Amino acid sequence: MTGSPVDVDLEPGFRPFDCDNHYYESEDAFIRHVPEDMRPRVVQWVEIDGRRHHLVGGRLSHAVANPTWNPIAKPGALHSYFRGNPDGKNPLELLKDREPLPAAYVDRDARLAVVHEQGLEAVWLFPTLGVLYEELLKEDVEAVGAFMVGFNRWLLEDWGFDYGDAIFGSPYLSLADVDLAVAELEWCLNQGARTIVMRPAAVWTATGPRSPGDPMFDPFWSRVAEAGITTVVHAGDSGYSTQGYAEDGFSASGVSAGTGRYRPSIKAFNIERAAHDWLITMSMEKMYTRFPNLRIASVENGSDYLAPMFRKLEQQARKSPRWFDEDPVALFREHVWMNPFWEDDLDEVVALMGADRVIFGSDWPHIEGMPTPLDYLPEVASLTADDRHMVLRDNTRALTQLRPGPTK
Repeated sequence: MTGSPVDVDLEPGFRPFDCDNHYYESEDAFIRHVPEDMRPRVVQWVEIDGRRHHLVGGRLSHAVANPTWNPIAKPGALHSYFRGNPDGKNPLELLKDREPLPAAYVDRDARLAVVHEQGLEAVWLFPTLGVLYEELLKEDVEAVGAFMVGFNRWLLEDWGFDYGDAIFGSPYLSLADVDLAVAELEWCLNQGARTIVMRPAAVWTATGPRSPGDPMFDPFWSRVAEAGITTVVHAGDSGYSTQGYAEDGFSASGVSAGTGRYRPSIKAFNIERAAHDWLITMSMEKMYTRFPNLRIASVENGSDYLAPMFRKLEQQARKSPRWFDEDPVALFREHVWMNPFWEDDLDEVVALMGADRVIFGSDWPHIEGMPTPLDYLPEVASLTADDRHMVLRDNTRALTQLRPGPTK
């Protein structure tokens, strides 16, 4: 959205449903339920120069500087930067203001109180590090399975899948071992999960990478469709490289080396590139024809690629008329819900998808999100009251309910 923020007053009693909240993992989140003999292949703690870090699959993780989380940068610390950086600050400057770790980031009772204080009806709750570590483990399928199973049992114990009818923790699923994925999905359903979450990436199996729409995964998608549970594809480490245009990782080189200045590069678009490729692949492999009860929610993946994606799908449909049984763009609009970045053009996304397929998420309490969830309200100022209700609450509320249906 461009221009000056516009105040929006919610109707008395109306409380939005935030589709993108996060917890910060406890010290033993990746260890508590992982068999001891598997821990060296999954996650371990290590101390280097007096600071604690994670070893993931025996490799030092640089995903965050301080996985103990204490102290921590404040929610929405980069809000002004993503708003257009009107003060021209280095983003690293904006992260210097830190605070002791708030209880609501790690404790569900404290978080439940905050959800209500923030004027929200409910939240979907996702990992911080849990969506990053499959990439480092992907060549060890057994380790990915141990990570997934152990992490989800920690999540159930510490947060729950439905706490207070207001906090809906989303278990993490990987398709690396399809039989284990089906078993884990069954366990999640039995424990009352309302959504499942996975990263937007090709699936690394024992026989190499495969598309998420490969028929080998049909048993999993068939059970998802039968149960009617929403699959959230959430931004994470999808393994995308800059292909040499910039140095991958967190170091500075080339023109920015030694300058102390942030260098923009295509790394900034990795999240959107990954989501685009996952979403368009699901369409081109006719997943919504093969499994007509699938519901996919794209969360924290942005939306600027939607218009060109639709053009590409339309082109492919014209070029391959014998492949598509139905209009792939119409099927996308029927089966996919989009959570734009808050700085995206919401009006454009609503025009492309329809207000009944757009969901509000604040990314709270992450640094890239909103300082508080309802700081998002100016983004919906131009919507009608009915459309605003759908985007802010009704769509996510409906996706939180299981909708059992036919598998094919």
